[in-house]
Amino acid sequence: MTDTTASAGLTGNVLFYNQPEPLSVELHGKLGANPVDHPYAFVGKTHLVPLTVTEFAPAALSYPVIFVGDTKQPVAVMALNQNDNLFITEAGDFRPEAYVPAYVRRYPFVFANDDAQQRMILCIDRAAPFLAEGGETPLFDGDQPSAYTQQAMEFCNNFEQERLRTESFVNLLKELDLFETREAMFTPRNEDGSVGQQQKIADYFAISEDKLRALPIEKMAELRDNGALGQIYAHLVSLLGWDRLIAMAFARAAANLPPEGNA
Repeated sequence: MTDTTASAGLTGNVLFYNQPEPLSVELHGKLGANPVDHPYAFVGKTHLVPLTVTEFAPAALSYPVIFVGDTKQPVAVMALNQNDNLFITEAGDFRPEAYVPAYVRRYPFVFANDDAQQRMILCIDRAAPFLAEGGETPLFDGDQPSAYTQQAMEFCNNFEQERLRTESFVNLLKELDLFETREAMFTPRNEDGSVGQQQKIADYFAISEDKLRALPIEKMAELRDNGALGQIYAHLVSLLGWDRLIAMAFARAAANLPPEGNA
């Protein structure tokens, strides 16, 4: 069950949301959203962004899709280092060719757990810079959610369904013991052109192709029929994107070098 009434007992910390508040007409009846010059600037200091399983294929065209942490959360890798993002431009937008994850597109709205009443309630990040009293697009029309807010609620509802579907997908991979630990490596070139010492960029979880091939035929058929196999292949293909990330990082570093001869 979901609604927009304020309540106590909210739990959980959510990436990007600095001041989440349960949406209510009493607290936010005069708020509206204004056009913003830098719509995705808030993503610029984040190198890992969560994905849902149905996003694997479009995200794979832009990023390595990996699994992290004890929960094996699927994420898009957007930079090689923390507090960085190679896909956010100086104008605070995603690069034109990059896929924008639903996790980002739902901002500043989000569902939160209300433990007291055992339900999900809609929240907003009150610290979002484009929310202001008298904003151009109101959150409420009288005492009812505006069309803008209703659209956001529908998007968040769909996102929550996809999040649960993603949990089921990851649990299935765990049950089939398909995960393995991997390292992303980089081999630099020395100034004289010789091969440098290999460096590790990241540790992460990925689906093992060997374990996948060793599955019984009936399990492979099950993965094919429920759509999981296509998502698995999208994840595996996406791992080729590590080389692109490295190239992007080097290109940006070279662009930031001072002109030769300058201190």
